[in-house]
Amino acid sequence: MNALIPDALAQSTGAAQSPTQQFFPVIMMAVFVAIFYFLLIRPQQKKQKDHQNMVSRLSCGDEVVTAGGVLGRVTDVGENFVTIEIADGVRVKVQKGQITQLMPKGTVKSG
Repeated sequence: MNALIPDALAQSTGAAQSPTQQFFPVIMMAVFVAIFYFLLIRPQQKKQKDHQNMVSRLSCGDEVVTAGGVLGRVTDVGENFVTIEIADGVRVKVQKGQITQLMPKGTVKSG
């Protein structure tokens, strides 16, 4: 049964650790957090901010692509929804967040 119970830390006769050895795990954790932030979190926040700006600037006549790949011209912009004309007389209402890309003028006629 004594093999399952560890000795108390006060009873161990290990050598004292130097300050470098004590803070090395803390420093490595900080480095990993910084790398994680700069490689994953910050670019995602920038992408989300750019998308929000693009969606807020939508206006009638803009040519857009939805998340489903549908290309069309914006005919009406509401608070949460956008109406897109995908063919002559065919209009689809989609959520603003589903607009993924703003296309150059003239794309709908040439496509």
